[in-house]
Amino acid sequence: MLGISKATLHRRKITGRLDAAESDRVVRFARLLGWAASVMESLDNGRRWLTSPQVGLGGAIPLEYAETEVGAREVENLLGRIEYGVYS
Repeated sequence: MLGISKATLHRRKITGRLDAAESDRVVRFARLLGWAASVMESLDNGRRWLTSPQVGLGGAIPLEYAETEVGAREVENLLGRIEYGVYS
């Protein structure tokens, strides 16, 4: 989901640093997981929701949809609608 190879991930682990784009993606996915866990009432349910096709996203998988900031905003919008009972 970070869009980096295993070799690059290994190098990042050694240096202990991600570049700006990688850090942005990590923060984006962490933010979505936190909100999904809250709305779905558990971390496991939140993970399951983020990795399952969702009708509100046209059948797309939320984590894949959220690869861009614009997509992440749509996933957040859907979570907000679910949280307030206006899921459509």
